[in-house]
Amino acid sequence: MTKIVADIGGTNMRIAQTHGVNNISEIRKYKVTDYASPVATIQAYLNDTGCAQPTHVCLAIACPVSGDQITMTNHSWSFSIKESQKELGVEALHVINDFTAIALSVPFLADDQKVQLGGETVVSGKPIAVYGAGTGLGVAHVVPVSGKWIPLPGEGGHVDFATNNDEEAQVLKFLANELGHVSAERIISGQGIANIYRALAHINDAEIKALEPSEITDKAIKGECKLCKRTLDMFCETMGSFGGNLALNLLTQGGVYIAGGIVPRFIDYVKQSGFRQRFESKGRFEKLNKSIPVYIVTEEQPGLLGAAAYIAQN
Repeated sequence: MTKIVADIGGTNMRIAQTHGVNNISEIRKYKVTDYASPVATIQAYLNDTGCAQPTHVCLAIACPVSGDQITMTNHSWSFSIKESQKELGVEALHVINDFTAIALSVPFLADDQKVQLGGETVVSGKPIAVYGAGTGLGVAHVVPVSGKWIPLPGEGGHVDFATNNDEEAQVLKFLANELGHVSAERIISGQGIANIYRALAHINDAEIKALEPSEITDKAIKGECKLCKRTLDMFCETMGSFGGNLALNLLTQGGVYIAGGIVPRFIDYVKQSGFRQRFESKGRFEKLNKSIPVYIVTEEQPGLLGAAAYIAQN
């Protein structure tokens, strides 16, 4: 019985065979612009790998998933789940949001697929929080129900950004004048790094250079720019506060996981930053948050693993 999983982004579609939870093989990457649909891409994968006709397929896709018709946000693909299932000739075709897939992967990660940032050990059977800074800020929780892990997707990245000191309040004021509503995503994301940099430059009457988020991060890590370093410090600190809030929302004693493309690039920097102090700094609930472990996901294909977990549980 062949089962196929795929992780579809605005640029690439990664496809693999799954043999159970945290067990995938034959990973291939395809440019979405080279194919007319996910079905056509999967058919190309089947031809390339020579694997048998699949019975089950799960697609993790970077767009909202509601109803039969799926329309991608950052690409032209639009398709019907039912029609695609017929075209592929499979028993089941599941389509889930890409961050939902990432959230589903975390309960099954091994020690070598994650790095712990403080806290104690996880409490078995308790809720888990997942958030990821990339292009935006993805947020989800995962809860155990009747022997399965059930994802609770949401739009937590768009809650109001909450400040913790005068400097952050000044950054908020600067961005509010530009944007109106300032969500957590405006700070804790790739663009958020650039936003913090511009705001701090304005506050400190410094030159605002045309730097990409990756350049700001690189200069901060190398110690080449004080403003860049303060920018990355604030990014880590606000990320810690936000993660601590998520932990309190559902008492996530199963752990808090950080996914996404940004943070795994500078794990050592996060470790020495104010991240953990801000995660724990929750007044009367500081003791609780001190006990909750945080993990950075280092697994390169959490979306595929999450899709595999979805198939295994359904």
